[in-house]
Amino acid sequence: MSEAILLPVVSLRAIAPAAVLAVTGFVLMLLDLLPPRQHREHMAFVGLAGVATSLVATVLLWGSDAPGFQGMVVLDNFALFLTLVIGYATGLILLLSIDYLQRRGMETGEFYILVLFAATGMVIMAGANDLIVVFLGLETMSLALYVLAGIFRTREAGEASMKYFLLGAFASGFFLYGIALIYGSTGSTNLNKIGAAVAAGSARDPLLLIGFGLLLVGFGFKISSVPFHMWTADVYEGAPTSVTALIATGSKAAAFAALVRVLLQALRPLQGEWAWLFWGLAVLSMTLGNVVAIAQQNLKRMLAYSSIAHVGYMLIGVVAGGSLGNGAVLFYLLIYTFTTAGAFGVILLLERGGEEAVSVGDTAGLAARHPLAALALSGSTSSAPPSGRAISGWRSSACSTRRWLPITTCASSSPCTCASRKGRRPTSRPLSRARSRCWSPSGA
Repeated sequence: MSEAILLPVVSLRAIAPAAVLAVTGFVLMLLDLLPPRQHREHMAFVGLAGVATSLVATVLLWGSDAPGFQGMVVLDNFALFLTLVIGYATGLILLLSIDYLQRRGMETGEFYILVLFAATGMVIMAGANDLIVVFLGLETMSLALYVLAGIFRTREAGEASMKYFLLGAFASGFFLYGIALIYGSTGSTNLNKIGAAVAAGSARDPLLLIGFGLLLVGFGFKISSVPFHMWTADVYEGAPTSVTALIATGSKAAAFAALVRVLLQALRPLQGEWAWLFWGLAVLSMTLGNVVAIAQQNLKRMLAYSSIAHVGYMLIGVVAGGSLGNGAVLFYLLIYTFTTAGAFGVILLLERGGEEAVSVGDTAGLAARHPLAALALSGSTSSAPPSGRAISGWRSSACSTRRWLPITTCASSSPCTCASRKGRRPTSRPLSRARSRCWSPSGA
């Protein structure tokens, strides 16, 4: 008598938020075939409804801590919190893109579809407990963002998309090769089993160390830490502004989610060793990001280098470790997502007349004409107390038992702040009447 075939237990509850986003993306694909062909704002509202449903499912699942697919996916509070952050970022991007795409004459259904699929990959990364699932989420997110970066079909957007794709493909190759080496050393891609193998004595296996080094290359590219940051400024500048906001917020939150889970579940026994490596990356990212941002005359490039510096601050929380360090990273990601989306949102509102006003010199007189927009832009980019970025940065550095971490953070940031006050002369050149009109948030 033949043995009965045992079917695996599939827990869709563990992937409910990602499944809602994916189904919404497929619904948008069907809606894209229907009239009206000229206006696609209804697809944005359907996408917003899907994002809202995913957020509601996330809140209802809070505290469930339900694994699924034989432990390859976990739905703990860490994953649920980052799902909320990614969902909020996706919803903000959809809202900001409706008017932006109409003004640029580039409203297409594919844009909203790709945003939903990119968000699906981000949520998968947040709950991944297996390196294969991390890679699947990473590629789902990346492929959508590659296309979104060049969706305007201009020379600048095409260059940004190609550079993002080529460097991202190399980073994905390193990441996948690292997974292969880790599997060869430990016999598993599950993070819990890899952590058990490391604790049992495989930590000194050269194959395992090389594999984790290659994983670091892939993660470093996605979070744009130094020295894997070379793509950031060009992609931020050339991509559509709303796409840049998604790359700067959602993709960074997803990459940090996967990185923190890998470090804390697979490499926790080696925290004393890798902490020094990430400390060096944090110092380099904070210093280079702050210093180079001073010389930028393009707002999007300046925000790109600012994001590199913020990656350094978040890595300080990773180095600190423990529940306080992880909480500091999550809090920083939450504040960073809202403030960065707000900064790009102001830039989007100030684009009028088919002309992008993204030069630093173009902001002259903005406070006199539109004080609320100027206040929102300065508040979104400021790290001075009592702003959210200042509080989150203080938490990230102060939660560590290593006293040199706060000192390092101050030493990397203070000279750059002084240089920014002395090195950049305020632009007093008034805008022309035509230029001022294109800067009007009301479009008048």
